[in-house]
Amino acid sequence: MAVFVALGAFLMTLFGGWTAQRVTDRRHLVLGLAGGLMLGVVGLDLLPEAVRAAGQEVFGVPQALLLFVGGFLVAHLVERLLAARQAAHGAGPGEESHGMGGAGDRAPQMGLTAAAAMVGHSVMDGVALGAAFQVSGGVGTAVALAVIAHDFADGFNTYTLTSLYGNDRRRAVIMLVADAVAPVVGAASTLLFILPEEALGSYLGFFGGALLYLAAAEILPEAHHEHPARSTLLCTVLGVGFVWLVVGFAG
Repeated sequence: MAVFVALGAFLMTLFGGWTAQRVTDRRHLVLGLAGGLMLGVVGLDLLPEAVRAAGQEVFGVPQALLLFVGGFLVAHLVERLLAARQAAHGAGPGEESHGMGGAGDRAPQMGLTAAAAMVGHSVMDGVALGAAFQVSGGVGTAVALAVIAHDFADGFNTYTLTSLYGNDRRRAVIMLVADAVAPVVGAASTLLFILPEEALGSYLGFFGGALLYLAAAEILPEAHHEHPARSTLLCTVLGVGFVWLVVGFAG
């Protein structure tokens, strides 16, 4: 049953990526919406679930929150290392990067790394879906609703992240398809094992930190770089609101 439901996530992910492709002439709105969706997924979905599943304290702080901060710092470190590597391979003093203003300023590897993290998250979506159906049909149905609905955001963000860092359309589509297949693979894998709840919560906390870094430090600043419009801000708020509705209905 879980594998069949995961096919819905597969289709919704592709639809999210297709939507991101079709609105290239309103790129700042796409990025604003993507940032809002990512912020909403982290704050309203991933982090609460992570704390619930892995909330035991380590030196006074919940384990999930420590991993959340760790994920943020790791994403920052990876981005800085890639930027330094790019500068060492051709960016002279007069070519120094200023934010993410042009395609030539971006490290394509960062986009692929971020998209690969999205794929990994989608695999865990499928694992969570399969694990939920191991508990009961009711729990599985609730998780399925949340996974299928927010996989639209996953597909949207995977395509956007890959292309944002200067990767061509072919690479972006490849990562999108990989992200779409991932929940099916994850759901199928639960036929072979049972994932401990604490391990799932720890992963969600770490991934949430990395995702928040990408939203706050890369996606949203780029969205407002050339178009600091109210419409962009509205798209960000709408993205957060959409995830809130999904979480509310799923709960």
